[in-house]
Amino acid sequence: MNFSLLGKHALVCGGSKGIGKAIGMELAEMGANVTLVARSAVTLSAAVQELDKSKGQDHDFLMADFEDLQDLRRKVSGLLVVRKYQILINNTGGPKGGPIIDAQPEEFADAFNKHIICSQILTKLLIDGMRQESYGRIINVISTSVKEPIEGLGVSNTIRAAMGNWSKTMATELAPWGITVNNILPGFTDTDRLQQLITDKASKAGISESQVSAQMSGLVPMKRFALPSEIAAAAAFLASPAAGYITGINLPVDGGRTRSL
Repeated sequence: MNFSLLGKHALVCGGSKGIGKAIGMELAEMGANVTLVARSAVTLSAAVQELDKSKGQDHDFLMADFEDLQDLRRKVSGLLVVRKYQILINNTGGPKGGPIIDAQPEEFADAFNKHIICSQILTKLLIDGMRQESYGRIINVISTSVKEPIEGLGVSNTIRAAMGNWSKTMATELAPWGITVNNILPGFTDTDRLQQLITDKASKAGISESQVSAQMSGLVPMKRFALPSEIAAAAAFLASPAAGYITGINLPVDGGRTRSL
């Protein structure tokens, strides 16, 4: 099978840590030139140094804040002056947890902008380059809540589902050009985001974080949390030439936790 990404350029959002960074590392190992996108120049610079350059790749980073839509559009447009991207990883940190009845309307609007609107902006900017190169892979890192809402994540459940339908619609429209659009649905993954959720749950329940961690991992048939590299491996496959006939799918990477097909 052909997994080589030599000569391809990848824009990886949320690329300074966690799942985004792990995806960037996998794509680099496959030969891609990777641009990591996040808010902190310090963490981005450190992450870029960890990317594989053994195949002569040229990696870089873009400091951007998804709360500033116009600035994001301007900065990415600047990148496109010197290169075209064939791979887009839409990956944004989830909204804070809490019951949906307690959420403020502004929380939904903020999450919608960071996920749906930013993904729309980036896709529209990059799509011409994908068509010109006859190669396009758009991969969205979402959540298993697309299939089963997760208790205590009201805003996230809502926005993730919207992102799933955005992706499916986009996949159908772009399929004639051979551009694929797919979703990765991570289960509980050992990241800063998960640790924060564990901390919040422990505080509200008045129990230890280790107890909450045990409860959560106990919901997973494999009885453990995923490593970011395990999520990245699935994304890397979908970015490869080998996955050229796979589009419009939700791929759970969750140790079997999701009960629906």
